[in-house]
Amino acid sequence: MIKREMLMQLGQTLKGVLYFDDTMRTLYATDASAYREMPLAVAIPEDEEDIQTLIRFARAHKTSLIPRTAGTSLAGQVVGNGIIVDVSRTFTRILEINTEEKWVRVQPGVIRDELNLFLKPYGFYFGPETSTANRAMIGGMVGNNSCGSNSVVYGSTREHLLSVKALLSDGSEAVFETLSPEAFHAKCEANDGRLETAVYQQIRTLLSNADNQQEIRKQFPKPEILRRNTGYAIDLLLETAPFTYGREDFNFCKLIAGSEGTLAFLTEIKLNISPLPPKETGLLCIHFNTIDESLRANIIAMRYKPSASELIDHFILECTKDNIEQRKNRFFVQGDPGAILVVEFCRNTREEITAVAEQLQAELQAAGLGYHFPLLFGDDTKKIWTLRKAGLGLLSNLPGDEKAVPVIEDTAVAVEDLPAYIADFNRILQKYDLFSVHYAHAGSGEIHLRPIINLKTKEGNELFRIIAQEIATLVKKYNGSLSGEHGDGRLRGEFIQQMIGPKNYALLKEVKYTWDPENIFNPHKIVDTPSMNSMLRYEPGKKAPDLKTVFHFPQQTILQHAEQCNGSGDCRKTHLSGGTMCPSYMATRNEKDTTRARANILREFLTHSTKANKFDHQEIYDVLDLCLACKGCKSECPSNVDVAKLKMEFLQHYYDANGVSLRTWMIGNFRMLTSLAAIAPGIYNWLVKKPAPSRLIKKFSGFAPDRSMPTLERKTLRKWLKENPQTGTHQRKVYLFCDEFTNYNDTHVGIKAVQLLRKLGYEVIPVEHPESARALLSKGFLRKAKVIAEKNVRLFSEIISDNTPLVGIEPSAILGFRDEYPDLVGEPLRDAAKQLAKHVYMIDEFLSTEADLGNIHSGMFKAAPRQIKLHGHCQQKALSSVLHSKRILSLPEGYNVEVIPSGCCGMAGSFGYEKEHYDVSMKIGELVLFPAVRNAAGDTLIAAPGTSCRHQIKDGTGAHAMHPVEILYDALA
Repeated sequence: MIKREMLMQLGQTLKGVLYFDDTMRTLYATDASAYREMPLAVAIPEDEEDIQTLIRFARAHKTSLIPRTAGTSLAGQVVGNGIIVDVSRTFTRILEINTEEKWVRVQPGVIRDELNLFLKPYGFYFGPETSTANRAMIGGMVGNNSCGSNSVVYGSTREHLLSVKALLSDGSEAVFETLSPEAFHAKCEANDGRLETAVYQQIRTLLSNADNQQEIRKQFPKPEILRRNTGYAIDLLLETAPFTYGREDFNFCKLIAGSEGTLAFLTEIKLNISPLPPKETGLLCIHFNTIDESLRANIIAMRYKPSASELIDHFILECTKDNIEQRKNRFFVQGDPGAILVVEFCRNTREEITAVAEQLQAELQAAGLGYHFPLLFGDDTKKIWTLRKAGLGLLSNLPGDEKAVPVIEDTAVAVEDLPAYIADFNRILQKYDLFSVHYAHAGSGEIHLRPIINLKTKEGNELFRIIAQEIATLVKKYNGSLSGEHGDGRLRGEFIQQMIGPKNYALLKEVKYTWDPENIFNPHKIVDTPSMNSMLRYEPGKKAPDLKTVFHFPQQTILQHAEQCNGSGDCRKTHLSGGTMCPSYMATRNEKDTTRARANILREFLTHSTKANKFDHQEIYDVLDLCLACKGCKSECPSNVDVAKLKMEFLQHYYDANGVSLRTWMIGNFRMLTSLAAIAPGIYNWLVKKPAPSRLIKKFSGFAPDRSMPTLERKTLRKWLKENPQTGTHQRKVYLFCDEFTNYNDTHVGIKAVQLLRKLGYEVIPVEHPESARALLSKGFLRKAKVIAEKNVRLFSEIISDNTPLVGIEPSAILGFRDEYPDLVGEPLRDAAKQLAKHVYMIDEFLSTEADLGNIHSGMFKAAPRQIKLHGHCQQKALSSVLHSKRILSLPEGYNVEVIPSGCCGMAGSFGYEKEHYDVSMKIGELVLFPAVRNAAGDTLIAAPGTSCRHQIKDGTGAHAMHPVEILYDALA
């Protein structure tokens, strides 16, 4: 047994970091699969020497190493009880590019999409992709032999893998690359006792045997099935020059690709790169009444040499209706199709694409296949691929415990066999009263198929294995591959012997234990795999805890909401990919700071805690600490896991057990304390602006010493409104929500907003109402916030309608009506809150909508050349759109608005003020926002709807950012 002292000693010998606390082990106990196994420790190696140290430790102490990059494996490849070795933070360099020979050399932690950003200026591209391409790393893609929708053109990673530098299981270093027959035999003849030599000798013996050759060719999947990850690829090595005359030269990379980290630890990877694809891409989105119809059409479509042919079934399309982000991407859907086949053509001109699409459409219509054939170009294609790629996460949104489970989703057969295979497949499911989701790679004979099963029950657990066994038998009938791209791992390893026969399976074991005699590299994957329904995330038959919450979680419990996270790792994308989620991870690159980690820690403790208050755990607090509550996950996570909501709920129960700090109390009661300070704003402003008293206040309250504090204006907005009543009668009326931030801190913004609305012809009606409760919500004072929310809902539901909407200036305050309120108020008010939410607008949204109706137009503003850079508020991005702000700022003729491709600014309400969060806050700002502001021309206006965003821009760059309404007011004719 490995003791804690041994791990402490190991950690001291590493240049990197070794974690063996329960929290970090828990966060690495799962990947994107259904499996969960607690690792011994988690290592973040600094360099190759650290990995060699880990190899020596594993050999000496009879444990194992599990190589890991982004952790998006779907078959449990990076789950195990040894030491997880995460190279995603430190092995991230692009080492060399050779444009003449068309290759690039990288470390395994390089992200696929970021590699292509690097290659683009050189005119090159790494072709294989996955739906996780904005966070999937090259090391993981090699391990799984990944491919994606464009595999009909680019094949899998294996076809592009030229050479690797690897550490073998004895710690020795080896380079595996293409060898001529002479060089191959020279490797085998070396009498040096090295492990590298032994693996060459073993493969020569194995593949030179005529009986082995015959059995391999007889039992492995059909050669025409290009998507094939069935065990180790000895069938492909057999078809190389030493063993088959006239074929390509031998390269062990064919074996290493798809070996799932079980043979060697890769430290450098050399890849073939391709010229950039043709500039024009068009998607023919063919609508069908049935799945069968679409698969028969797919056979015809492949004759026209598309770059992809992807299936989206009815069930996926239904899921997109309820997803905030994906609803926008359904614009092309007509009627209620049983399936849509997205056929992609890449050509040099749109005319070429239109011509080939028309030919395909004509042939399909002649065959009676398809009823709607929209052909889409440009930005519309991105929306459709986003919709298709979101399929995996969307399947996690099913309410309750029944989920579309990844059990037999990766099977690949010949394209011509696909209609018959899917028909047989669905007949098997019907036998068990199941149905399946169908989506993805029709063009390469691989449809992702996920039956709906409840893995929390004993019956569901058993059914999980029964279905796997049934479908393995079916795949063998069609001589297909049980895994087309997601690998064998824990999920399919058990069935490899059935797929290739016992003799070939014995050969795979020979390969494994020649390369890895001590079984230290990722054991129990591919060979000697335990039962596929063991070590799952859920203990069958375990009773769900009874968790009372303040928030309402529609159609589910708080635990089920956390469980919606399937581990797909969308939250691990970086700032280079765009979007908001997850700002703290973008800054730290720590798994602990992902949305996935936060969902995992909640799932773990809410499921297994023995405390009466299952929220009372410091471990949960620590993992949730860097959540900025930006709401990016609410819209960008394909499973819509709202971690901000989960954090608010957790904090309320954590306070119940542990009390509240002074700073937390002060922030939560911002409105009350600010109203007291507003009695003498001059004195307050002197205290927070003068260095000596300001330092004392920050030290006493726990705010960052380098952060400037918000000041108060001399007059509140409420007071100004009383002193400046509106006169006359107006046909169009709006009610103003006077939030606490605009009222006290940004009065000048509120005044210009009111004056703008008045001058545009609106009657602005102020109301005496409670605060928004945004500060209370952000700090988890849910019971207090609930009282305020109910007062606001009662008040405004009586007067707000489609004709008299409620308009607010600060995004986080007004959008609470739309976001938290409907799930916060008691059940008697829930319907009223939902109805009210339909008529509540950010002022940017309201003005944009009015402009679309023609009630506001460019003639109302002065024409002048103006450059504006716009940073959107996080909650605006999640619940509305930055395009509303861009739309209204573009109204004056000559105003050119550029949206800064920033995520969160880093301030996030009080987060950036808190001393322990200040550094992360500024790192987030430095990712995109601060450089964009600094690089703007001197006369460029900086616009930001959020008060916190404007404050962050001031502290980070010294620039003065304006609310869009200020800019519009100043532009009035």
